[in-house]
Amino acid sequence: MPPDWYNPIIGVVQCQAALVNALIERWRPETHSFHFPVGECAVTLEDVALIYGFPTNGLPVTGPTLSSYEALEAECLDQFGVAPRQADCRGSFIKLTWFRALKDRLVLVDDIQIQRYMKCHIMLLFGTVMFGDKSGAGFSWGSACLAHLYRALCRATRVECKEIDGLLTLLLAWAWISLSFLAPILSNPRIFPIANRWHNWERENWPYRLRKLEHLRGNLDALLRRQFGLTQGVPQQERDLGEAHGQVLTGPKNQDWSGTHSVWVMHWMNRYSHVLVQDTVPSQHQSDIYLHWYRRTYGDHLHLSQLGPEEN
Repeated sequence: MPPDWYNPIIGVVQCQAALVNALIERWRPETHSFHFPVGECAVTLEDVALIYGFPTNGLPVTGPTLSSYEALEAECLDQFGVAPRQADCRGSFIKLTWFRALKDRLVLVDDIQIQRYMKCHIMLLFGTVMFGDKSGAGFSWGSACLAHLYRALCRATRVECKEIDGLLTLLLAWAWISLSFLAPILSNPRIFPIANRWHNWERENWPYRLRKLEHLRGNLDALLRRQFGLTQGVPQQERDLGEAHGQVLTGPKNQDWSGTHSVWVMHWMNRYSHVLVQDTVPSQHQSDIYLHWYRRTYGDHLHLSQLGPEEN
């Protein structure tokens, strides 16, 4: 039977709370981007494609949610040949323990059993790696993962929030690529997807794991790069997402979310009309304008390393 892991691309990433916290401190929900002293940047769909190899061009991932146990039972019988008990379900969700137990019981003697094994593996991949504690093909899985990470970052900026979920390996790999002075040693710099380049990195990078939050703050304060090499301008007026910014699928049952979010679906379908095109020649004048706006808007957040040492 194949090894029972769900994220073979980058492996287990541990002891990275300091870096995650340092990035959260600079995340602005108003613009959905990280603000640094020299400009703003964010994880993009291109990053998702290059880092994880996920498709980022396709139909929007949306549709109705089902709350009926009978509907779940019928779907599972069709896909897995067995149905979960009601105790294994929570509303329209099936507990991951049920998929793990089913996967362990399967004997790979024919194509049907192999397909069921892979379906269990995919559901576990969704629930443990791509969408944190959520479950969801030319679908754009990349855009769904990116949207999930953005929402997780926005939630993490709240004072009362103590944890963050979402595709954190994507966030960490993006930071190591974009902010290479923060990255551990590459195990293989030439393979694709890019996240594979740090596979099992922790075995040779124990000193890296000891970095503290205040150390990372200092490194980010000294940042001298821009994303894509574009001229950094002042962000335009942010768009107020209203209730949609915090909307979750635990609300109304049997609701067709493709209709609820029809405006955003159309926005995605017209995505090619929103491609960013700007002057790639750095401008000192534009940098000065941005820094003036940044200091006026965020004040002490410009140099977070001036804050006292804090626990991660």
